[in-house]
Amino acid sequence: MSTHPVAQVPDRLFADDEAETRWRARFHAARVSLPDWALHAPDRTVYVSNASGVWEVYAWDRATDTHRQVTDRPNGTLHATVSPDGEHIWWFADTDGDEFGTWVREPFGGRPAGADAPPAVPGTPAGYPAGLEIGDEVRVVGVADDDGTTIFLARGDAEAEVVYRDEHDGGVAALSYDETLLAIAHSEHGDNRHPALRVLSVADGSAVAEKWDGKGKGLTGISFSPVEGDQRLLVLHERRGREELLIWDVAADTEREIALDLPGEVAADWYTDGSALLVAHTHEARDTLHRYDIATGELTTLDTPAGSIGSAHARPDDTVEYSWSSAAEPSAVRARFADGTERVLLTPPGERAPTSAPLTDAFVDTEHGRVHALVARPVDAPDGPLPTVFSLHGGPHAADEDRFSAYRALWVDAGFAVVHVNYRGSTGYGSAWRDAIEGRPGLTELADVRAVHAWAVESGLADPARCVVNGASWGGYLALLALGTQPDLWAAGVAGVPVADYHAAYEDEMEPLRAFDRALFGGSPADLPDLYTECSPITYVDQVRAPVLVIAGENDPRCPIRQIDNYLDRLATRGLPYEVYRYDAGHGSLVVAETIKQSLIEVSFALRALDRAGALDPS
Repeated sequence: MSTHPVAQVPDRLFADDEAETRWRARFHAARVSLPDWALHAPDRTVYVSNASGVWEVYAWDRATDTHRQVTDRPNGTLHATVSPDGEHIWWFADTDGDEFGTWVREPFGGRPAGADAPPAVPGTPAGYPAGLEIGDEVRVVGVADDDGTTIFLARGDAEAEVVYRDEHDGGVAALSYDETLLAIAHSEHGDNRHPALRVLSVADGSAVAEKWDGKGKGLTGISFSPVEGDQRLLVLHERRGREELLIWDVAADTEREIALDLPGEVAADWYTDGSALLVAHTHEARDTLHRYDIATGELTTLDTPAGSIGSAHARPDDTVEYSWSSAAEPSAVRARFADGTERVLLTPPGERAPTSAPLTDAFVDTEHGRVHALVARPVDAPDGPLPTVFSLHGGPHAADEDRFSAYRALWVDAGFAVVHVNYRGSTGYGSAWRDAIEGRPGLTELADVRAVHAWAVESGLADPARCVVNGASWGGYLALLALGTQPDLWAAGVAGVPVADYHAAYEDEMEPLRAFDRALFGGSPADLPDLYTECSPITYVDQVRAPVLVIAGENDPRCPIRQIDNYLDRLATRGLPYEVYRYDAGHGSLVVAETIKQSLIEVSFALRALDRAGALDPS
């Protein structure tokens, strides 16, 4: 049992009732995802929502406008889809957030009272999900475990058979509309960060086509054309140093690259008649939507509000539905019709979340390139330097965007400026920026964080005596690493579900992440022990000077608990103020009350740490 100091959980953060109510309302406000619809029964859709207080799966029959909560589990359910005929809902059943489980299914109208949802594909073992494709007659399930990747295929109600097995990381990519071809992603070349594609015959599992762009250039199979007999596969490539599109005609073994006159990076999917693509474009933390006509090459911009697009799809009548938010405005699911009109598609129950402060951009030039940062500050803040939290995103291959965040808003309400840093390793800024951390992860990102910290202090935004570093997952790893390698910069640190001891983390984490680490570092800890040591927070624990808060999930398969305990045991010998909060779930929580509790713990800890150091402005 842990003997480390348990984090304090105050009853409230603000003395003012209105302020206290406002920040909690942002977390409690119900949210919904973009509904996923059945290919042959478009009125039958599924989505996830936190309306019950836990993120769960819901069914929505648009024809009758009826909604039904499908799942009800203590730690929530996040992954679900609907079969093409609309008759069944599939959802992934893990245990307490450990991400290890099986796909189950139930009738769209609901299962009998007291009955459990049965396995969706008999004969598939439990594992980590590695892709899923559901056809009318064919079901394909990818399973990852310590032995690598296995892909199972089932026809009708027959038990599944193995069509692919390899020790390397891989997964299911796409099933052709006529259910004759299956595209899979693989990393048999040893790099799951830059995967290759293979197309298999559904009839016998034989390979019918291969595509690999070589070292350092990944390919992502998005989907086959949704037209009978059309075997064109939409693919994401990075041949010119950023993510772009191509259409691969597998039957003819020809391809067409789609060069769009857009900065930044793109993703896409098909319109339902296969004549056009719905393109999602990301540039400098904001998103736009476009329609690309395949025959003419014409690109049309769809009018959407400024901010971030969570996901989008085109319906059979060419209506484009999408989820959207901005830093100032909470999320909404919207429908843009073919005539250009638009409305909110799906309104969750209850009150809408209160608004928050907008994000502004900062571009910091360094010897390694221009670092993009996003900044929020309290609306009524004084002009002078502010207590500032540097909130570092996870991934590492992700990016902070201009999207709504109740978590960010809480820090702003508490009087902090918030700085997000899209450090090297982030997506959306080209392949070279994303891959710049190869061979020296962690320390590379922190050089960019240091540069943005210097800008924030020199510009008058941040008080150097009141800077906090925080993050979760990879961001939590960076926060711990920053506290040990940059002790002069930070007055406090908050690390959620972090990598803390890289050697032990590698031993205990799920195999797909071990493969990711081998690709990122250039080998395993056995191959490169000194490099893993150099990039591990526990190496620098004796240099930490600031108070530390660590939040950890007991069932976390990504940043397992043992390696966090190793770090805490070393930290305990230092005599520094530190606190620990452990919760009974995995890599984050889907329970609203738990999220509120953790956020309250984090901000309260930071305020107390600054107060203890005499760094809070007495005014």
